[in-house]
Formats: sequence, structure tokens, C-alpha cells
Amino acid sequence: MPSHAFSKILIANRGEIAVRIMRACRELGIATVAVYSEADRSALHVREADEAVLIGPAPAAQSYLDVARIIDAALATGAEAIHPGYGFLSERAHFARACAEAGLVFIGPPPAAIELMGSKIAAKELAAQAGVPTAPGYMGAEQSPARLRAEALRVGFPLLIKASAGGGGKGMRAVHQVGDLDDALEGARREARAAFGDDAVFLERLVERPRHVEIQVLADAHGHCVHLFERECSIQRRHQKIIEESPSPVLLPEQRAAMGAAAVRLAQAAGYVNAGTMEFLLAADGSFYFLEMNTRLQVEHPVTELVAGVDLVQLQIAIAAGAALPFTQAD
Repeated sequence: MPSHAFSKILIANRGEIAVRIMRACRELGIATVAVYSEADRSALHVREADEAVLIGPAPAAQSYLDVARIIDAALATGAEAIHPGYGFLSERAHFARACAEAGLVFIGPPPAAIELMGSKIAAKELAAQAGVPTAPGYMGAEQSPARLRAEALRVGFPLLIKASAGGGGKGMRAVHQVGDLDDALEGARREARAAFGDDAVFLERLVERPRHVEIQVLADAHGHCVHLFERECSIQRRHQKIIEESPSPVLLPEQRAAMGAAAVRLAQAAGYVNAGTMEFLLAADGSFYFLEMNTRLQVEHPVTELVAGVDLVQLQIAIAAGAALPFTQAD
């Protein structure tokens, strides 16, 4: 891996993930630049970095989400690349584009892949084209109440309404009988509009009591893509994961291979590069369905690192620098 392809990287984040990225950079001999808001002046990530730049007041919209200030900080300090961490701007295609336009390397996927897989509707349509199983449902562009109601009746109950641009359970409603449908649709769209500025929803048949299994994928710019096995995250509270474990206690070897192959196939269909996570629902009968993709490093990435014996952040940096993956799926 070309560990010295970058001499300096700016981390566009704070807290634990910023410190984690700095550790990887330090091991590679790469200098780091922290950005911080006025509220984080004494934060650990500021003290750990080789350089630190104040980018604005405490509100994230005026600091950690301010693309122009972050780009300016990178250029002023001579950083060649920006690692977004997770959260904040990590899944914003316009930030990845802004980096490229400024002559900076975005350590993450291409903007087009972020946009494609960031739309749950578009991602599910691509999954179907790539032969990756998806739950029966409706993902159409027509969003009139009458059409959504007709499609809900076609899909059948129990039914799940989900925000296309959503996550974290926002804009989601489970509907078990037709009498609850209209109120659920209205509530889901209202919540999605408030949370994401987009009230588009899609419908899918509710898989009851599923397991939630996610597959870590890693792809380079040379056409190589591998999966690094699964993380089981079925123990959740209010759609937020509480416990992640690997290997999954229920996956059979042939299920693991099939789910991993599906994740790789979908990543390649999306033109994906760098680290990402494919999420699946595993039904009681052993069938699985694509749920969504997280186009970034996840909070839970250390679980995969412990199981696979790799440093995902260092691999992200190497891939962004143009390196090929140093291993194959067979390895």
C-alpha cells in the first residue's frame, strides 16, 4: 500500500472517529489536520492533531457542515486529502464533488455512488437489476395518495412505509391493517419532509421478526471488490443498533457466501469505490433481502477489523491514493 502517497490529511470530523483516523495516519507517517468549532477548542481530537483550524461557532451548520470552511482549511494547511469520518458530511455527494473541484482527494466513494446508493428507492431498483433480493414492494416515482394506497393494497399487509431519503427510523411506519394505512402514510411523509426535506416514500412487505445482518465491502478503483464478512446487529432499540457481533450466530456458511456475493455484486453495479456497508434483513426461513447501503465507514467498523485482521481506515487511505486491494476474496 502506498502509505506515503499523502503527506497530510484533514479530518472533517470530531470526537472518537477523528482520533481513530489520526491514529491510522500516524502509523502511516501522514500528518493530520483537525478542524474544530469554538465549543471544541479543547477537545481531544484538536490536541491529537499535528495542526488544528477553527472553522466556526458551535452550531454544526456553521462549522462541521460548512463545506467552504472545511475546503479552505484543507487548502490553507496544504492537506492533499480529506477524510470525512462518519456523520456530518460523510454521505454528502456535494462535499465529495467540492473536494474534487478544489483539487483535494475525498477519502470515500465517488459522488455518483453516494447519490445512487443514498436514495433507498434507486438503490433497491439497482439491487433488483443486479439480481440481489429485495422485499416485495413499491418504489415508483408517482407519490400521489391514491397511487400509494393502491400499491399498498397490492403489496399486502403487514406493510412497511419508509422514507426514501431516510434513516434511523425517521419516516417509517409499520401498518398491519388497511384501516391504519392513510394515517400512517400521512404521518410518514410529514416526518420525512421535516427530517430530510423530501417526503418521498416507498412501500415494502414487512418481514416480521427478522435478523439484521450487514456486510462490510471494500472496493478499489481497479475493479476489485471484496466483502469482509458480516456484522449481526439485530439487537436494537428504536431502530438504533445496540450490539454488533461477528460472526453472526445464525448464518450458515452457504448463507454467508450468498449474502457476501450479493453485497459485492451490488457494490460493483453501483461503481462503488472505498469502504461501505450493505445491510440485509434475514428472514426466519433463511431468505435475505437488501435493505440499504451506508456509503461510508461505520461506527461499528472495529468489529470487522477484529474479525478480519485489517485496518479499514488505512485501507481507505490507500485506496483513495490509487492502490489496488492487497488481498482477494480467496485470501
